Amino acid sequence: MKTEVWIGILLPFLGTSLGAAMVFVMRDKISDSVQRILTGFAAGVMVAATFFSLLEPALQSSRQMGKLSFIPAAVGFGAGIGFLLLLDYVTPHMHMDGQSEGPRTGLGRTTKLIFAVTLHNIPEGMAVGVVYAGWVAGDAGVSISAAFALALGIALQNFPEGAIVSMPLRACGLPKLKTFWYGVLSGIVEPIAALITIAAVSTVVSILPYLLAFAAGAMLYVVVEELIPEMSSGRHSNAGTVAFAFGFVLMMVLDVALG
Repeated sequence: MKTEVWIGILLPFLGTSLGAAMVFVMRDKISDSVQRILTGFAAGVMVAATFFSLLEPALQSSRQMGKLSFIPAAVGFGAGIGFLLLLDYVTPHMHMDGQSEGPRTGLGRTTKLIFAVTLHNIPEGMAVGVVYAGWVAGDAGVSISAAFALALGIALQNFPEGAIVSMPLRACGLPKLKTFWYGVLSGIVEPIAALITIAAVSTVVSILPYLLAFAAGAMLYVVVEELIPEMSSGRHSNAGTVAFAFGFVLMMVLDVALG
């Protein structure tokens, strides 16, 4: 596999790992206002990536279908939403606000938090994988610079996200080193999901637009289900909204300028 692809699929993992490392330099708990800002930034980046880096290339990849070119994007997007909805239902996990979801089990709070991080990272890894797969396959709608822009954008939003999801583990009483390694291990699902997606597209190139839209739907599910409610909670939620706008514009600039 090409060096550019390895760099791209490892960037988001690096962002998550660096974010998890914040347990060594930050207090044991992130203030509510800072958490809203970080969550809003991550949500803005992901929403922009959903359209500019995934849905738009999906539509371009199926443009030979004419007025029906929306079908792969619509089907893939719906499937991505459904996939994350299913994972959300069958996997015991805990939201950032401390509410548990999924089937009743004997799992502890820490384990459920780790499951929640993993759920977040799966669609992000898929998104990077499918875009790089499109470039490798020679799809006209995906360039290497656009693929790198998506990987960089997700890495940037993974940094605050890594801190947000690791600090609660520290607040549960885990040692800092163990908390860091849990954060790192939760991020390993991103390159794994990327590699699986690349392998799938390499086998059947025609499913590329469907997988692009699938990743978009899965990412947007995370934003709507988890990040937006968190950034809007409590008083003075304008900070989260401003951070959302900044993250959206930053990802848009990266995608357009580098694409």
